[in-house]
Amino acid sequence: MGLKPLDERVVIKPLEEDEKKVGSIIIPDTAKERPQMGEVIALGDDIVKEGVKPLSKVLKVGDRVIYSKYGGTEVKYEDTEYLVVSRGDILAIIS
Repeated sequence: MGLKPLDERVVIKPLEEDEKKVGSIIIPDTAKERPQMGEVIALGDDIVKEGVKPLSKVLKVGDRVIYSKYGGTEVKYEDTEYLVVSRGDILAIIS
């Protein structure tokens, strides 16, 4: 992949949610909530901090994570939507 985040940032591909219906009404994309789960696509560099594990020891490409609802920056690269978040915006790893 040609997208490499800087510092302790992580590139995440948000997981798509199934189309929701209420009765026979389809909820449009603009009314849907932003997803909070995704797959780690790329990791930035480790920054050495006392008492903090390096990013590469905590996460790896392919991990599924839960991230902050309003964290990160949405980017489009090669017709795919990604989210670039800082390490602090990742809340949990899904095992």
